[in-house]
Amino acid sequence: MSGNIGSPSPMQPLSVGNVVSAGIRLYRSHLKDYFLLALRAYVWVLVPIYGWGKCYALISLISRLAFGELVNQPESMSSGERFVNSRMWQFLLMMLLMGFLGLGVVLGVAIVFALFSFLSAALIGGSGQQANPASVILLVAIALIVGIGIFLGVFWFLTRFFLVDVPLAIEENIDATSSISRSWELTEGYVWRILLISFIAFLITIPIQILVQIITSIIQVAFLAISGDNSGLFALLYFVVVLALSFTSSAAIVPLWQAIKAVIYYDLRSRREGLGLQLRDREI
Repeated sequence: MSGNIGSPSPMQPLSVGNVVSAGIRLYRSHLKDYFLLALRAYVWVLVPIYGWGKCYALISLISRLAFGELVNQPESMSSGERFVNSRMWQFLLMMLLMGFLGLGVVLGVAIVFALFSFLSAALIGGSGQQANPASVILLVAIALIVGIGIFLGVFWFLTRFFLVDVPLAIEENIDATSSISRSWELTEGYVWRILLISFIAFLITIPIQILVQIITSIIQVAFLAISGDNSGLFALLYFVVVLALSFTSSAAIVPLWQAIKAVIYYDLRSRREGLGLQLRDREI
């Protein structure tokens, strides 16, 4: 990666390892700023509607700032925040649209499995006789194949929307719906590559997630031991502590994902559009 990052020559399309490496370097170089920005974003979650749009906009701002570092156009946080804030309601609309899309996927999968279960029951038990073992084995095999196909299909479909927030945070003259379309356009033909990058990034974040689970379990045991008659008060205090821990851990993980998304966005634009912008003449 060091052969590309820090070079004054145009950045070439990246390998999977280089994408993850570049994202990690961006994350480490701006850890404090990105962490505090993400933490501020999660606090906004507590404010209904307005706060949700604000949260999504601030999280997407991390990708905008990371992309600016990549293309030798660094931007101050205040300037970037003004830009994403001007599109805050578009971010909220995008969040709602993606929520409806996710709900549609869940309903579609549920309908497919319900139909398959109904047909299986009709074929096996319709005659009122004992089921033929060969028929049962065949149906199980078909169910397994269909299940794997649906699983892969859902992952493929949802990955096409992996970058929905990034174009809205970076590009001019774009709104929520066109940003969703832009993600679909950029990810075409690169779904499995993005999934591999995401899997590697997930593995990197596992230690943080394990640590959070351990701390949460310790806190829960401690609160149960000392709660006594004031169980209501301690339950509230426990909720506040766990919520703060959840916000903090998420604020530590999300900037890495947003930095990697910025690198993927740059890489896909390089591959599809020949984005010939240059990196700063220093190592990120």
